[in-house]
Amino acid sequence: MIIDKVINNNIISAYDSEGREVVVMGRGLGFGAKPGKRVAEAKVEKVFRIESRSLAEKFKDLLAGMPIEHVALSGDIISYAKEKLSLELNQSIYVTLTDHIDFAITRYRQGIKPRNALLWEIKRFYSREYQIGEYALRMIRERLRVDLPEDEAGFIALHFVNAEYGTDIRDAARFPNLVGDILDIAQGELGIRFDENSLHYERFVTHVKFLIQRIYRKELLTDQDSELAEMMRQKYKREYDCSRRIAAYIGQETGNPISEEEVMYLAIHIRRVTATDDE
Repeated sequence: MIIDKVINNNIISAYDSEGREVVVMGRGLGFGAKPGKRVAEAKVEKVFRIESRSLAEKFKDLLAGMPIEHVALSGDIISYAKEKLSLELNQSIYVTLTDHIDFAITRYRQGIKPRNALLWEIKRFYSREYQIGEYALRMIRERLRVDLPEDEAGFIALHFVNAEYGTDIRDAARFPNLVGDILDIAQGELGIRFDENSLHYERFVTHVKFLIQRIYRKELLTDQDSELAEMMRQKYKREYDCSRRIAAYIGQETGNPISEEEVMYLAIHIRRVTATDDE
């Protein structure tokens, strides 16, 4: 690797053997380093490959004044999420999570402990992402002797939700409430309580989460199978009406109208999750 720029004593930007720009981290790696020279490979601890040039520049700016321990923690947490939980993440996570962890640690040392009003919903509807948040807190406690509160696990989880869905963190913060409201509407319209331990309930929640994801990614299904939709309307009127009510709520909250195709598939999942109650 050839050095492009020295960011600080521990971090440099460089070009790899294929000419791609990378951000390279290692204790003392930037000390005495010069652009155009080879990277001291023995000092390299971590290599970040960020494809977006603008994102890479933001990342380099962020790292310039940040302790290497905080950068290493963030990188290891992201690697855990990718390897252990097979999450596909937008590379913006390198910027947003690293910045958040550094800020959270600074905030904690100043005696500031913000409350996460969405903690219960995040635990319930985004359990995988919350697991990463818990892992992050353990790593921070073990490496830095900083015991962040449980609320921070929820905040960290939302950064991973954001990176999965490709949304703004402010949108990601709305997701748990949207899921909860949709479930409440379904139960209220149908006059039942879902069995939260059932496989059909889990599949329904998963479908709702992916529906919200598609809304924010502008990937909603278009109207195609009118025959199947008509059959659903006639055979399962209650479930279809419930689905329409949910679609109206989603449209109102997100500003994105839901197609009849999406209404139909939502009705199918509602039918499945209520089937055991009808039997």
